[in-house]
Amino acid sequence: MSAGTYLVVGHITLDVAGSGYRLGGTATYAALTASRLGLAVRVLTSSGQPGLAAFSELGVPAEVHALPAADTTVFHNSYVSSGRRQRLLSVASRLCPRDLPHGWLGTDVVHLGPLAQEVDEGFLLLTPAGSTLGVTPQGWLRSWDANGAVSPCRWEPDPELLARVSAIVLSVEDVGGDLSLIDYYARYCPITVITEGYRGCTLRLSGESVSLATRPAMEVDPTGAGDVFAAAFLIHLQETGDPLAAAKFANIAGSFSVEGVGAGAIASRATVEGWLAANPGFPWFSVR
Repeated sequence: MSAGTYLVVGHITLDVAGSGYRLGGTATYAALTASRLGLAVRVLTSSGQPGLAAFSELGVPAEVHALPAADTTVFHNSYVSSGRRQRLLSVASRLCPRDLPHGWLGTDVVHLGPLAQEVDEGFLLLTPAGSTLGVTPQGWLRSWDANGAVSPCRWEPDPELLARVSAIVLSVEDVGGDLSLIDYYARYCPITVITEGYRGCTLRLSGESVSLATRPAMEVDPTGAGDVFAAAFLIHLQETGDPLAAAKFANIAGSFSVEGVGAGAIASRATVEGWLAANPGFPWFSVR
């Protein structure tokens, strides 16, 4: 069964890759995942022509409303022994609730996926009852200096806003290791999910913490895996109302996504459901 419609709000991005660029961004990977899972996809974004052209080449069957921008949001990532270093080279236009096309508020799943402080928090007030509102807040947890060097910052919205969110999905890296922020989100948001790569994920639910393992994968490219997980989780949560079932489904979707390069490895619904059906005895709650 399909959840129906899926709206993702955030920038399509380009990442510097060798002598060229590689398409990225939560909007890109979430839209692809939702499409592979059988939903009708809507994307509210902003990008310069290079980003829009790269997204168009993917052939995602989606309604795309793109605010014009002189620049595409571009990141340069480098990896050192202490982890990833990021520079933000350019940023597209800010996205506000008034930019939503008429009728899009009735979407079944609304996914706010900021990458560079571009999504206005006013979207948190708009989602109607019956829709699943998900947030991957990494872009609200980033700041940058005049040279574009990215560093963590605190995103600590009012409890009333967090209570409106169905689920927050993030990693410890997103909060710069500040576990107090995760505790804050879990105190007020009904579901907080911490993604943990090959180890699976941990759910914070009503004061309880539940960790779930995931399918062992042959990792080729982890790019976008967190966004794939988030989209799959929100979709299955809307369909079932069961956060544990949604986390299992998302763990498997995320595990398949790392086994190929870029968007090509994102699994179909049949692949994910087939694996779950074929492995009923999988040790989800094994000791790590």
